[in-house]
Amino acid sequence: MSFMFPAKYLARKSHWFVLAIVPALVLMYVGGVVEANNGARDPGVRSGPPGAGTPIAGLSTNELSFFNAGLTNFEEVDSVSGTIANTGTGLGPRFNGEGCAQCHAQPATGGTSPTVNPQVAAATDQGATNRVPFFITINGPVREARFPYLPNGQPDGGVHDLYTITGRTDAPGCSIQQPNFAQAQQQNNLIFRIPTPVFGDGLIEEIADATIIANMNSNQQQKHLLGIAGRPNTSGNDGTITRFGWKAQNKSVEVFAGEAYNVEVGVTNELFNTERDQTPGCQFNATPEDSMNFDQSGTALPSDVARFAIFMKMLDQPQPGPGSPSTQHGAQVFSNIGCALCHTPSMQTGQSTIAALSHVQANLFSDVLLHHMGPGLADNVSQGVAGGDEFRTAPLWGLGQRIFFMHDGRTTDLVQAIRAHGSNGNRQYPSSEANGVVNNYNQLSSSDQQDLLNFLRSL
Repeated sequence: MSFMFPAKYLARKSHWFVLAIVPALVLMYVGGVVEANNGARDPGVRSGPPGAGTPIAGLSTNELSFFNAGLTNFEEVDSVSGTIANTGTGLGPRFNGEGCAQCHAQPATGGTSPTVNPQVAAATDQGATNRVPFFITINGPVREARFPYLPNGQPDGGVHDLYTITGRTDAPGCSIQQPNFAQAQQQNNLIFRIPTPVFGDGLIEEIADATIIANMNSNQQQKHLLGIAGRPNTSGNDGTITRFGWKAQNKSVEVFAGEAYNVEVGVTNELFNTERDQTPGCQFNATPEDSMNFDQSGTALPSDVARFAIFMKMLDQPQPGPGSPSTQHGAQVFSNIGCALCHTPSMQTGQSTIAALSHVQANLFSDVLLHHMGPGLADNVSQGVAGGDEFRTAPLWGLGQRIFFMHDGRTTDLVQAIRAHGSNGNRQYPSSEANGVVNNYNQLSSSDQQDLLNFLRSL
């Protein structure tokens, strides 16, 4: 779709502080963005049944059986050696959660942070002696912590798990300490990530690189006027587009699953087969702890990671809630002010070996590209070609039933999330590519803003 912006929607570049004062509308220049307060409000998490969590239509009987088996494994809770009733094997030595579905839970299995944070209870489960870090709260988002820099100032960026298995009844003799998160915070060396929903990931995986590039090259005039660029993250070996994770750093759902199982739960597997902490006395299992299994007839049975990947591949895209005149108008506003230039409403999948994933319109609301988001969102972590201020355009499908927003879960308010997209550049990072669009949003009437917010909550 191609369109021109009315003059009133074009981004201003003047550095003025007070633009206008009119009834119920105050405009101010703050950090590169014209900020407005005019009464529009986030309507909040959409009620009703989950619009996600079901298998994609058209699966064969065998494919549906594998989906259900993957769902069972995804919902499994792990203990250190599987000796706790109804648990799998391999937790720790360091971990953020005890299973995939603990954190990917809202509004259904495969989603994101739930209302009650399971990381609080996990801290002391089975007698563990962990202290809950200051940034983890019972009603706050599930978070992982990263340190952008090593003590010598060189880049780090890796995940530093919240908890250890020290003190657990199934980890006798293990004694390791939690990271010093308070010190990292004092040194301005602590950033967070929250779980990304995995709904529709199989569809995202099946979008051809050529489709992503063609979309990147479309609407160039409008993108240029608003300061929008964008580029793909790529695999260092084969050069193809990577697309999963906050910085699009993972190539496939299987790599995404294997890495998360090792990093977040501590379970070694055939893709990530080395314990991240090899302290003597804290190694209780042979590695990899999750692997392909063979029954007595010699038949190969999929590993947990393979089952996770099958579940995610066949998990349907979120379905929107009921529409209304307000949401219909909000969708038009979404396009008019430039949101759709990055949050591409849909792309078509290619030919897949899973027929149900072939030639499907994926309504992801993302271009799957990296964009400079400015110092306001920069986390100083590089992954692949993504720099410290670059993030993948987060897919918006299912947004209406999410609780926490942005890569670090900093807000539950859509208005704050929209404005957080904008920030002025500094010596380290350029201005956010979203500044022009955020300015356009802030110059909307109150009714147009409200319709846009209602539309987003309908997704």
